[in-house]
Amino acid sequence: MPSPQPPRAVFAMDPVHLPLLFPPPLMDRLARTADIDPARVVRDFADPAAAGALAAAEVLITGWGCPHLDAGVLAAAPKLRAVLHAAGSVRSLVGEALWSNGVTVCSAATGNALPVAEYTLAMILLVGKDAFAHHERYRLTHTRPGPAETAATGNLGRRVGVIGASRVGRRLMELLRPFDLTVLLYDPCVGSAEAAALGAEPLPLEELLRRSDIVSLHAPDLPETRHMLDRDRLALIRDGGVLINTARGALVDHEALTRELVSGRLSAVLDVTEPEPPPAGSPLYRLPNVFLTPHIAGSLGNELARLGAIVVEELERLAGGLPPRHRVRHADLTRVA
Repeated sequence: MPSPQPPRAVFAMDPVHLPLLFPPPLMDRLARTADIDPARVVRDFADPAAAGALAAAEVLITGWGCPHLDAGVLAAAPKLRAVLHAAGSVRSLVGEALWSNGVTVCSAATGNALPVAEYTLAMILLVGKDAFAHHERYRLTHTRPGPAETAATGNLGRRVGVIGASRVGRRLMELLRPFDLTVLLYDPCVGSAEAAALGAEPLPLEELLRRSDIVSLHAPDLPETRHMLDRDRLALIRDGGVLINTARGALVDHEALTRELVSGRLSAVLDVTEPEPPPAGSPLYRLPNVFLTPHIAGSLGNELARLGAIVVEELERLAGGLPPRHRVRHADLTRVA
């Protein structure tokens, strides 16, 4: 049944993100749905100035910069029944106390997956045309490449290996459908029929690495996936292959990857690294076969409003007595980011 009174909600995040996550139309919808003070954004749950708002809060609207949600938060917010996260993963945000107390947790990770998949699609098409190397040569020589320099270039029939049928991985495979590419998939949780429905050929990881021209990482950061691309597996990628990582740096052994990149055998598009950013003297900054970006594949700028819209919709459903569409369950954390 819908609540007779609008739920009391509190923002908890770095306030710098608030205007982009909730531009005026979305903030107006929030104000019509919940009892919320747009000017109050909690950064410290132990702050005495926030005590009154937290004591009455039924919903926390969280985002980047929100402190860890632990037993202390439950003590400060005893009426809390939902956390709506206007960002991606809640793995490091939500503590055991909230899960065990039955607090509903929702995430805008689905919305954040879209720009990551779009970035990855763009990079796949660009590396297939060898655009980054041609850009560098053109800058230095001011001459167009000859047939010998472009013989191995092009996207017709190129094999793209997708590691992980995550939200991003699935959206990427959907975006790849119109192109003349062969999509290979490694995901131990996806069977042959589901892979075929996604437009991909399922393969064991080692075979995918051997057969792919471009390998794109979309697996979650879990203990069992740490350094899943180690020295031996990186060595399986064919000479001239490209690794794209928009997932997490911890999925790759960066010492082994750097050796491959310094040798020139592989190229890489890296939006995430381990550590992040790389050390000041890292070869990743200067190698011509590395396209390095500062973790920009996810939602930025006006894309943040997509995340805010998901949270507003979830709050409207909560206020109307409807089940959430983007709920995260504790058990999900064993297989998602």
